[in-house]
Amino acid sequence: MRKIIQLDSGKREELIDITENVKNIVAKSGVKNGLVALYAQGATAALMIQENWDPSVPTDVINFLKELIPKGVWLHDRQDGNGDSHLKAGFVGPSETIPLIDGKLGLSTWQNIFFCEFDGPRSGRKVVCTIITD
Repeated sequence: MRKIIQLDSGKREELIDITENVKNIVAKSGVKNGLVALYAQGATAALMIQENWDPSVPTDVINFLKELIPKGVWLHDRQDGNGDSHLKAGFVGPSETIPLIDGKLGLSTWQNIFFCEFDGPRSGRKVVCTIITD
């Protein structure tokens, strides 16, 4: 089963929690055991599993990446000013795979799934959600 999660970002860089979207797709699939494969379409977006209980964690992730990969110093910036966005997306990565156990995502208590926007705000961002049964 394959579904597309479509979302809009509101900032240049942000982490958007898509855990509930994925849970809804899993529930509708009826699949009890297998894998959930998630893939962010777009060269300046990524996916990350991270803590969501403390809202400072997504902020810390963004601030860490801004410090590690600053804006405005990359060769690609001469093209369209988003060289850092491409590097951040490549560093974090476009996909996550989560076990599906007894109809539930195999995440720990504090883990959630985040869409990472590095070149927003954008509308119509897409995450491909593929459910593979055992």
